Amino acid sequence: MARASKTQDVTILQMALIGYQFEKERIEGKIRELQALLKGKKAPAPGMVKGKAPVKRELSPAARNRIAAAQRKRWAEHRKLAAAATAGQDQSSG
Repeated sequence: MARASKTQDVTILQMALIGYQFEKERIEGKIRELQALLKGKKAPAPGMVKGKAPVKRELSPAARNRIAAAQRKRWAEHRKLAAAATAGQDQSSG
């Protein structure tokens, strides 16, 4: 009995594969038709208006100050670690 179900499973999978291949060919045909209508022109990306750049976000002065302060803090930490590493190398080589 197990062989019969395995054969049925293989048959079902083969039929599904044939069906999907048929659908794929149908879809590819539709794509070719649309490309022919567009004559190779690509559709604009969603949200893009023809001839205009996307709108940039504007940050408030307070937000810019917070970002700048955070960046200064990161650089200060980086310089502190770099100085400590340099000082450690100087002591070990001397």
